[in-house]
Amino acid sequence: MRHRISVIFELIFSVVSAFALDNGKPIANDSVKPKLNLYQRVIRYFEQSNQVKPQKDFDISFIGGPHYSSDSKFGIGLVAAGVYRHDKTDTITQPSNVSIYFDATTTMHFRLGVCGTHFYTNDKRRWSYDVNFASINTKFWGIGYDNAINDDNESDYKYLSSRAETEFVWRVARNFYAGPIAAFDYINGRDFEKPWLWNDEADRTFNVGVGLTLQYDTRDNITCTTHGTFLKAEQMFNPHFLANKYSFALTELTASSFHPLWRGAILATNLHSRLTYGNTPWGLLSIIGSSHSMRGYFEGRYRDKCELDACVELRQHVWHRNGVAAWIGAGSIFPKFSALRWRKILPNYGIGYRWEFKHFMNVRLDLGFGRHQTGFIFSINEAF
Repeated sequence: MRHRISVIFELIFSVVSAFALDNGKPIANDSVKPKLNLYQRVIRYFEQSNQVKPQKDFDISFIGGPHYSSDSKFGIGLVAAGVYRHDKTDTITQPSNVSIYFDATTTMHFRLGVCGTHFYTNDKRRWSYDVNFASINTKFWGIGYDNAINDDNESDYKYLSSRAETEFVWRVARNFYAGPIAAFDYINGRDFEKPWLWNDEADRTFNVGVGLTLQYDTRDNITCTTHGTFLKAEQMFNPHFLANKYSFALTELTASSFHPLWRGAILATNLHSRLTYGNTPWGLLSIIGSSHSMRGYFEGRYRDKCELDACVELRQHVWHRNGVAAWIGAGSIFPKFSALRWRKILPNYGIGYRWEFKHFMNVRLDLGFGRHQTGFIFSINEAF
């Protein structure tokens, strides 16, 4: 069983910067500013990155650097995170956010994406989007729990993917939102080491889906929630008449809650399920393991038509811009609910470090543990 071990130099640099120079006070506005060398300017940049800048229409900051993992080897990543307001006179509605990320490694692993949420005046409407492109060398164990748990099924393959998903919702009642969603997916698998694991499914799929979402949201902000509740139900359809070779439907349910405990402590809970029906293509099956759920599992090793996971996480602010987190959870994959078994429940737990990169936007480093698996995750914003 291979362990994914990552060394995130950019986060270490940020942590050193925070401990060395962050005094928790605004930067003095001296009339005579001394000249700074390159190192001092970089430190000053990170020192000021979390300060609210109301005079800026669009406040953007960058973080990046080299990294290493046993799966993708050496690479370099860059994240640009920005916050802005649709209406600068509206100071009650939480600010809109956008993140752009790029990653490239020596194993020809490339990923480029942009995601964010745009809040309209008085939070009457919301527009969320996620667009990404990837060329990934990865592994495949087959479909279903019994295939995934078998180490002998581990095999290499490569895939190209393009994905775009968007939703536009209106506030239909106090804290309730509803609206349409749409998704596009193109997945092209190649260089299969053990092609029989795909069960003669097409290596290239093109899918277009449409649907509806209903949400109940009382969170104070969506990127670094301190209190509130979030309930979301999505129903997607991928019918043949939208030029889909594989016709299937998708139901996704999310229930999250956030409760302050003591000073600086937040108890966050999340229950999530992704259920597909019909002829679901292999590239759009439900999976265990990502930067948002079941952290530490190899992303895509466990895949089937349906997935269910739960997580309880304690988040504790420690000092200035620094915080820690610890979580415990469980999840499983299954073709249908009648096939769900206790022995197939996968455990998950871990610890993490948080650094406030921008106001209400954390850089996080999580060390997750699963059944015979361990993994580091570097990401922007909380897992949920």
